[in-house]
Amino acid sequence: MKLYYAPDTCSLSPHIVLRELALSFTLVRVDNQTKTTEDGRDFLTINPKGYVAALELKDGQILTEGPAILQYLADLSPEANLAPPLGSWGRVRLQEWLAFINSEIHAGLAPLFNSSLPEEAKHVFRDKTFKRFDYLGSVLECNAYLMGKNFSVADAYLFTVLGWCRFFDIDLGHWPTLTNYVSRVGERPSVQAAQKAEQQR
Repeated sequence: MKLYYAPDTCSLSPHIVLRELALSFTLVRVDNQTKTTEDGRDFLTINPKGYVAALELKDGQILTEGPAILQYLADLSPEANLAPPLGSWGRVRLQEWLAFINSEIHAGLAPLFNSSLPEEAKHVFRDKTFKRFDYLGSVLECNAYLMGKNFSVADAYLFTVLGWCRFFDIDLGHWPTLTNYVSRVGERPSVQAAQKAEQQR
């Protein structure tokens, strides 16, 4: 498999999961500005949507959209328990978390990368996202991870997007539970290996 990624983007989450599962894969860096891969290809021919992550499977098919990629990877190694079994109530809960992270945290923080966004609009996104942080903090007061005691693909995703707060001077210290959670996830060998690999390339 090939994972098309760009540093400091949501593609870190499937990267973490690939390493968590010890799956064989190749990293291919994408320049988000020029939409070219490190080996000189036009990334738009790989993913016409123009953004990472994209996962190229052994048969050449391309899978996009983080939540879909995460679940696909988890199902390759079900014994690792990074996702509950298909058809179970736990799987529905996982999908609920992935949808929440995608629509409320990812989509709440991503517009802040736009330097031309008026400050008033940034305040709107921040205020809404901070309310979601309040909710996450209350959930994680009772659970080590989003799904309870066990790390899941949803945690790889949430850890990734919470990491963007450093770019926007958002102090997660206002939510000590979230700070502890990010620290806990960040100690996982898979997370450290993925971050190190992306920084070195």
